[in-house]
Amino acid sequence: MIAVRYFSKSGNTKKIAEAIAEGAFAKAVSITEEPALKKHVDLLFLGGAPYANIMAPELRDYAGRLKKEDVGTVVLFTTSNWSRRTVYALRKILQAKGIPVEDEYFYAHMLHIKGRLQAAKEFGKKYAG
Repeated sequence: MIAVRYFSKSGNTKKIAEAIAEGAFAKAVSITEEPALKKHVDLLFLGGAPYANIMAPELRDYAGRLKKEDVGTVVLFTTSNWSRRTVYALRKILQAKGIPVEDEYFYAHMLHIKGRLQAAKEFGKKYAG
């Protein structure tokens, strides 16, 4: 089973999450709507953006609640002006818990979201295939 979870304030990350989900034949769900996985997933796409150059506390809390038995592998994604801090911080949190995280991640500049939607869809498809 594949799941896509995200945190988005402006809607940019939501758009990328939805495109990834479309490619992966999954549904993108905000972590504010579903604060925990309801069952084990083999592959979890997880993403968000930095706000004031730090990861959103909601996303940090979500990652902190994930358990190794909840997920097989995590693939990260982020949207921002330039920073990939969210990816690096999430990777550190998850790997410290023994949760495998793919080296590859998806990044979309916040001013080019529309132009990155197809690439996001292909990214999701790559991992779902």
